[in-house]
Amino acid sequence: MASSEHIDRMCEITDQAKRQLRGLGLDQWQKGYPSREVWISDIQEGCTYLAVEEGEILGIFAFQKTPDPSYDVIDGKWLTNGAYASMHRVCVADGCKGKGIAGRMFSYGFELAKKEGLQAVRIDTHPGNLPMQRALGKAGFSACGEIRLVGGCEDGDLRIGFEKKL
Repeated sequence: MASSEHIDRMCEITDQAKRQLRGLGLDQWQKGYPSREVWISDIQEGCTYLAVEEGEILGIFAFQKTPDPSYDVIDGKWLTNGAYASMHRVCVADGCKGKGIAGRMFSYGFELAKKEGLQAVRIDTHPGNLPMQRALGKAGFSACGEIRLVGGCEDGDLRIGFEKKL
């Protein structure tokens, strides 16, 4: 679980992810999200988790148990209709990509959801974010259709919604 002492490293990893997305020519995370304020809010809500190895933070994700308004409308079909968890702001530090960090974070998210009695985990990513789509496929997520983000600086932006049935 992340705490305020981790915020600088979390922002550093987020900035690395933003640079990678920009390098792929994507507008995902290029409008000021996620920001330091978002991470601080997540920490206060107790929904941010860290992948730590030998004392070093290698990855971050937010885990939420409340329905995401961005997932209310999908051009496609979700695998489940009931309560679900969602994972957001998943990022892995430069130099650690391709080492299974994202997969371990997804697995931990699945365990958290199971403990809460939830039947599925949902996530979304940019249609052009092929590295994340590959990681989602490896973790057992299925692409369910297109969604539009609701709220925030990326309001209305197109994403692909993914779901994994637990």
